[in-house]
Amino acid sequence: MKPIVRRGLGLLLIVACMILWSFTLRMSRSALRTRTCQGKGTLDVIVTDSLQRNFVGREDIEKWLDNEYRAYAGLPLDSVDLTRIESIVTGHSAVKHCEAWLTDDGILHVELSQREPLVRFDDGNGGFYADSEGFIFPLQERGSVPVPVVDGKLPFRVPKGYKGALTDPSHKEWMNRILHLVASMKGTVWERDIRRITASADGDLVLFPLEGKERFLFGQPVNVEEKLYLMGRYYDTVVPAKEPGYYSTVDLRYGGQLVCRK
Repeated sequence: MKPIVRRGLGLLLIVACMILWSFTLRMSRSALRTRTCQGKGTLDVIVTDSLQRNFVGREDIEKWLDNEYRAYAGLPLDSVDLTRIESIVTGHSAVKHCEAWLTDDGILHVELSQREPLVRFDDGNGGFYADSEGFIFPLQERGSVPVPVVDGKLPFRVPKGYKGALTDPSHKEWMNRILHLVASMKGTVWERDIRRITASADGDLVLFPLEGKERFLFGQPVNVEEKLYLMGRYYDTVVPAKEPGYYSTVDLRYGGQLVCRK
């Protein structure tokens, strides 16, 4: 076959493919205009971390879309604003990420992940969670996570229902130190044994274990790893030499020393 003929056939093939693609695209758009979203009765919700947290369920998504999107059921598929749906869902404090899509059968799919609390703060006004990034969000109506609770004299106030990060630099610094303390306890015996941390007006912390009457005077949330190590040394070396409950306070504020008091 002559080169000019081969080139001509190749060009015809390209043109044919373009025509077919254009026709298929028009048919696809036409199908999107004629097919409609089935609505909440068939809404498919996937909560990727539902085994770890149970803040959000299918009924919550239905309610949010009913209240904030309203009439999405019955809309042509190409008229459903998926970006708006994702914005509505992520606008709720317990949701960290959301992706929404439609399938040809008209079913709306919503996949989301929830925020993971690292610590709970009890400010006497209902309290709030904070995640590892310092994002604050309210306690949820349903579902709870067993994380350490920080109470006492918190150096900042958070409006009820607030979500977001702290803005005052000194408050953010204190929060970051608390987050570092709690993160340092994860994966250790302290993750289970220390459930309550009380802050005093000067910023010093007292750690309360689940068992025993000891109270660990932790001081400022600095030199965290060293102080947690000393707590372990207390249980390894001091407790076996005394009867249970012999000491009531264990002071960790003196640079690498354990000061135990009855």
